[in-house]
Amino acid sequence: MTSRPWSLYGNESGVGRPCFVAEFGLWDDRQSAAAEQVEVQLNDVDLVRVVFCDPHGLARSKTVPADVFRSVLRNGMDFSAGPFLFDTGHAVAVDFLADSGVGVGELLGAGDFVLVPDPRTFQVLPRTEPRTAWVLGNEYLRDGTPHPLASRNVLRRVVAEYAERDLAPVIGLEVEWYLTRLAGGPPGNAGNGFGLQGPAPVVEAVNPGYQFNLDSYYDSVADIADPLAAMLIALGLPLRSFEHESGPGQLETTFNPMLAMDAADAMLLFRTQVKQACRRRGYHASFMTLPRLESFDSSGWHLHQSVTSTKTNANLFAADDSTQESISADGEAYIGGLLSRAREFCLLSVPTVNGYRRLAPEFTLSPTSVNWRYEDRSAMVRVLPGGSSTHVENRIGEPCANPYLLIASQLHAGLQGMSAPANRTTYPALPTSLREALDAFRASSSAEELLGTPLKTCLVKLKESEASRFDAWRSSTEDTMNEVTEWEQREYFGVF
Repeated sequence: MTSRPWSLYGNESGVGRPCFVAEFGLWDDRQSAAAEQVEVQLNDVDLVRVVFCDPHGLARSKTVPADVFRSVLRNGMDFSAGPFLFDTGHAVAVDFLADSGVGVGELLGAGDFVLVPDPRTFQVLPRTEPRTAWVLGNEYLRDGTPHPLASRNVLRRVVAEYAERDLAPVIGLEVEWYLTRLAGGPPGNAGNGFGLQGPAPVVEAVNPGYQFNLDSYYDSVADIADPLAAMLIALGLPLRSFEHESGPGQLETTFNPMLAMDAADAMLLFRTQVKQACRRRGYHASFMTLPRLESFDSSGWHLHQSVTSTKTNANLFAADDSTQESISADGEAYIGGLLSRAREFCLLSVPTVNGYRRLAPEFTLSPTSVNWRYEDRSAMVRVLPGGSSTHVENRIGEPCANPYLLIASQLHAGLQGMSAPANRTTYPALPTSLREALDAFRASSSAEELLGTPLKTCLVKLKESEASRFDAWRSSTEDTMNEVTEWEQREYFGVF
């Protein structure tokens, strides 16, 4: 493949080549119109964070001055392939000095890819100085084709499959997470390196917990939570509620229904901005499922789902009758798809060693079997009947999962179910560990159909590295495996 010198881009005056976006036709009319609005907004911005979501669900970025972004907007920006190569502990999991085995030649030598901003995601962050904006990008190879390892593109393809059938998936986010107070201590660099995370942030609980939805416990964190709520509203996110959950300082944040891509973008923005806003105030927010802290409860990510006809605007899950417990045949078929693929797609919903601690009988409201029931929070899939608002809630996810891959896997499984109803009563059991989930994912042809061979192979390598490092640590320690380990706390608590 012949690469083009960067100096040939950034010019639509007829000198040299057209800009990257124009040459490869990467934007639709809505994006082109949004780009014109962005250029106006740049007059009131100092810096822009150009962001993409890595395979682990973490935001990776470069910050550029606003005048530089005027060129980046239409020409894209070179990014290193590093986030595709490192596992959650920054160990090299994908060989980039020889054939990686992933099937993406551009990974050799950790070569750059081009990140093209999606102007529809441009947001001015609600902060003062310097005036900073945030924009999500899509990853491309230098020939203008979507990068095979781009998770946002996976969801874009699945949504397009729905659109071909005149359907639009609708997603509601319900996310549990922990707010703790930073208690000083070292920055965590001691012993840190490739494949070994330094000490986790030293924190303390903000309240005792275990008084579900107690207003006084919410009020004990309101000086942090209320400004966070205001920030989310200022970002244009459809905030529905903030509430105190069970554990000490455990909060739940919910959002009104959104279209699928908007929901995934919102999840990435929400998690990233909440963590950063808390840190600036002397607190630490973590979306790790079960931190290694006294009396902490597990956190989940409950994904609410329905499908709407774009022709009639009708909810396909709404039953014709008005009985209290009812869902349409399409809705039942969609659920069947979720249950049929639950085991093999579990890695995309629960991608960490720590996440599988939640899928255990001691956490009574966490799913332990592949089933569905009406209005039952102990089921994996809870059905909420309600006429035109009928929808399903899959309770399996962990809060730090990659939002594009989790949502895409759910929608893909549901669409498969609607296309070919399974008519089954039993399904393969959920995995009980990351290693077991990885084995099921590795054997899955549906995962390959959803992700493509390169991304599936890359994820297997990343997760194999993570699981192997945990196995090696476990064999060399006396730390009890019945409790959250120090390895997990170091690996996930700070970053996620």
